Amino acid sequence: MTALELPVFYSFRRCPYAMRARLALAVSEQPCELREVVLRAKPPQLLAASPKGTVPVLVLPDGAVIDQSLDIMRWALTRHDPQHWLAADPDTAAQYDALIEQCDGPFKTHLDRYKYPVRYDNVDPLTHRAAAGEILGAWDERLRRTDYLFGPHPCLADMAIAPFVRQFAQIEPQWFDQQPWPGLQRWLKVFLSTVLFQRIMHKYAAWEAGTETVTFPPQC
Repeated sequence: MTALELPVFYSFRRCPYAMRARLALAVSEQPCELREVVLRAKPPQLLAASPKGTVPVLVLPDGAVIDQSLDIMRWALTRHDPQHWLAADPDTAAQYDALIEQCDGPFKTHLDRYKYPVRYDNVDPLTHRAAAGEILGAWDERLRRTDYLFGPHPCLADMAIAPFVRQFAQIEPQWFDQQPWPGLQRWLKVFLSTVLFQRIMHKYAAWEAGTETVTFPPQC
């Protein structure tokens, strides 16, 4: 596949939404042209493809644009799902979706107000830390019973949610480690130690038009 035939993938290394998309692209071995974005200086090509100006964005060779992280995950995994992250039946898929919606909805709301309280009016970060902690506690209960959120193997829900738990844990690492969440802490530690996670966290220079094409995922 030539560079002109590759999907173009706009990403930002530390963004958890971009991380989840990179996880799916990497595990599916879906090659694409990576364009690492500096969010304070978004390239016009990104804005032309997706005016919302956030990452991740995947531009397919036919010009179609996928600019939601879960849609990118499903697009990649539908093409090749070697570790069976996608659900085998609609009922299980609905359960995955419900947990991901809890992450992307209330958990993300509390995470943002805990991590970035100055961005909001009249916000107590510790109140939001506690509220997010209640959700994490529920996930921990699941993870005390099984290695992953839905059983002995990772699935779409694990990979969609783990980047956000990582972001939460990094705010106050010592506090996070002191919480009574052994299942969650073990699960996160395993995720962070995987070859797949290390593979998607390579550092790249910010993309500029005319620079040499960077292909993602990198070779192991």
